[in-house]
Amino acid sequence: MSKLKEQDSNSAAKDSKLEDLQQSKDGLDRDLTAQRKVNAKQNEQLARCLDMTKQLLIDKSQLEKKAARQRCMQNRLRLGQFITQRHGASFVENWVDGYAFTELMKKQEAVTHEKEEIDKQRKLLSKRRPSTSNSKPRLVTTGSNSPSSTPTDSINPTTSSSSLGFANYYEQEEILKLRHVALRKEDAELQLELEKLERERNLHIRELKRIHNEDQSRFNNHQILHDRYLLLTLLGKGGFSEVHKAFDLEKQRYVACKIHQLNKDWKQDKKDNYVKHALREYDIHKKLEHPRIVRLFDVFEIDTSSFCTVLEYCDGHDLDFYLKQHKCIPEREARSIVMQIVNALKYLNEIKPPIIHYDLKPGNILLGSGNLSGEIKITDFGLSKIMDDDNYSPDYGMDLTSQGAGTYWYLPPECFVIGKNPPKISSKVDVWSVGVIFYQCLYGRKPFGHNQSQATILEENTILKATEVEFPSKPVVSNEAKVFIRSCLQYRKEDRVDVFALSNMDFLKDRSKGRGQSSSEFFQSADDSVENVVVAATAIDAKLNAMMTNLAKLRDQLKAEEVDIRQALTADCQELKIDVEKMCRQLQDYVMTLTKSSLNM
Repeated sequence: MSKLKEQDSNSAAKDSKLEDLQQSKDGLDRDLTAQRKVNAKQNEQLARCLDMTKQLLIDKSQLEKKAARQRCMQNRLRLGQFITQRHGASFVENWVDGYAFTELMKKQEAVTHEKEEIDKQRKLLSKRRPSTSNSKPRLVTTGSNSPSSTPTDSINPTTSSSSLGFANYYEQEEILKLRHVALRKEDAELQLELEKLERERNLHIRELKRIHNEDQSRFNNHQILHDRYLLLTLLGKGGFSEVHKAFDLEKQRYVACKIHQLNKDWKQDKKDNYVKHALREYDIHKKLEHPRIVRLFDVFEIDTSSFCTVLEYCDGHDLDFYLKQHKCIPEREARSIVMQIVNALKYLNEIKPPIIHYDLKPGNILLGSGNLSGEIKITDFGLSKIMDDDNYSPDYGMDLTSQGAGTYWYLPPECFVIGKNPPKISSKVDVWSVGVIFYQCLYGRKPFGHNQSQATILEENTILKATEVEFPSKPVVSNEAKVFIRSCLQYRKEDRVDVFALSNMDFLKDRSKGRGQSSSEFFQSADDSVENVVVAATAIDAKLNAMMTNLAKLRDQLKAEEVDIRQALTADCQELKIDVEKMCRQLQDYVMTLTKSSLNM
């Protein structure tokens, strides 16, 4: 009986527990239902927020597009435009400058004409320069024994009626000099204005092409790719790809969508090769995480003839465009850019397996703007090489299997060697590229093959002949920078520094701090002394250059004054010659008169 009672009590307890659990379950079901309603409401609100975000982004993008086109229409008249003209049986587009250039040219022509007029007036004034010698009346006397002797007569040569007094002459001369200085200043200001207009024209042409490409793109209607990326505006277009500014609706950030479009006329093997190459770039790039390298976030297929890679968005121009606008960069700013590039290269050589970028050039170096001003990021790993154990040997390097690809001005000589076997390369390819980029930043020109096409570089073996780099005298660059460039541009790759040695060069270190503890204070002080001597020598070199410039200006000024003096002396001699000839004629007339008088007597 006791067992039955115990079982009954246990059963009652279980029933009670089951009832409690059922009540708990019912409560949880009610909570779950309520939470689902809340989630549904939140999802609905989130969807509305996303729709509103998309609409706001689209509206903002459309306003920006409209404003950009209005600016272009205004600048067409002011800066110029492309005009289609008939050329034989075909039509070609020619650039015609706008009214801003026409007006500026007229001003420059007026200044040139006025300078010529002043030069003419200065020459005429030099002919009227007053004589510095005090001329006295000359006496002509006859001998006392002559029967026709008469009292002494004086003959005064008449001075030129066009000559000026000293005060008037120097007053006129000073006026002309001041007018000439004012015209030189105006001419310099007009030249600066012309350079500014040319920079604006470059931006205008770039924007005209961008707008044209955007209007022709099939992705110009704010499509959403991969249910995530809202396309906003076209940033640029390449051979088979175009880059759009987009917004990641999931991560709530701006990104750059690079859309690769395959040519429909390509054969299937060529399409497969292009896709394979792009996916290889993705496999390399997606693993890279460094503040000086553009991040690669995603890759996906759009349709059978196009796919997209999603990159970190950088709001700024590339270094190539900046150099075209400003020609060159001060050494301090250029050094900062090189420091960041070398830092990224050091990272690429520290990871396993290491990577050769192989296509370092100003166009693949993006410059930050706004809060990121002064920072750079390296992009485009389409030609990069993986230095894995199967293909790379530390002693010999790796085979260059893509000879002919790349940008020739920035590739070292070993990439152009032709033989039975492919040339061997290493990360020193990127070191050479750094030297070329730094040189171009400082001097505004490439060290080898400047103004040559890639075809000309190949035909003339320009890079294979680039045995030594030469530095122009202007602008003035420190000796440390020249040593750094020479270290990068050593002709033989065996003599060229590697990436790690490059990153440890003193030129790239913080100059405000010490260079580290040396073995003794003597050597430390000696190093400091040598550095001070180098700095002092650089300063003296700059002063000497300034003195040479001033001496050249002084020499030109003395030459100009010498010409003026020579012209003045020539004019004085001419006037004196005329006066002497006049006196001779008067003397002859006087002698003839005396002769006639004696004969009549």
